[in-house]
Amino acid sequence: MAAPRPRPAPRGPSSKANALLTHRAAKPLAWLAVLLPFAWLFAAALGDRLGANPAEALERGTGEWALRFLCLTLAVTPLRQWTGWHALARFRRLLGVTTFAYACLHLLCYAWFDQGFDLAEIARDIAKRPFILVGFAAFVLMIPLAATSFNAAIRRLGGRRWQALHRAVYAVALLALLHFFWMRAGKNDFAEWTVYAAILGALLGWRAWRALAPATRTRTTPQI
Repeated sequence: MAAPRPRPAPRGPSSKANALLTHRAAKPLAWLAVLLPFAWLFAAALGDRLGANPAEALERGTGEWALRFLCLTLAVTPLRQWTGWHALARFRRLLGVTTFAYACLHLLCYAWFDQGFDLAEIARDIAKRPFILVGFAAFVLMIPLAATSFNAAIRRLGGRRWQALHRAVYAVALLALLHFFWMRAGKNDFAEWTVYAAILGALLGWRAWRALAPATRTRTTPQI
């Protein structure tokens, strides 16, 4: 008599989630999702639905979406480890590129609506106002990250150097948070900033804990 075939392992929630995330439609749907905020802002601008100051609404909206996508980018690794949804790694690059794209739109709105593309005036404004200086510094740090967000760059740099370069995203997060804080300080409105600060604080704090945990375990584990 033939031996019974082994039963396949049961598919848990993590396996089902990973199967959905690796589906061929997942990436196109993700690209569509990250374009929706831009589409909404564009349609609202065309339909004159951005309030009394549409230029400010566009500038503020693109900046806030850049910060939101930055939070999502940094959340990928913790979510992978907490949930077992390892296929989330497929979307980290997409989210990083999206963050840079919205940051570019934010800078474009500032240069166009606030300064009329006057480069000399933009340079003076950056030097004069600290909150614009730190925002611009965050954008400059993002440029090499976006420029190396493809497989050929990883091969040329080597995995270790590529990872070291992309740790600059932590500085980007802190500078972006400071930029948003100073911008809201003028209106004495910190409610939304507090939410972003809590999210980024938790994400960066988790990374710091993970970095220090191996050293702590090495010191406390008895040698046999």
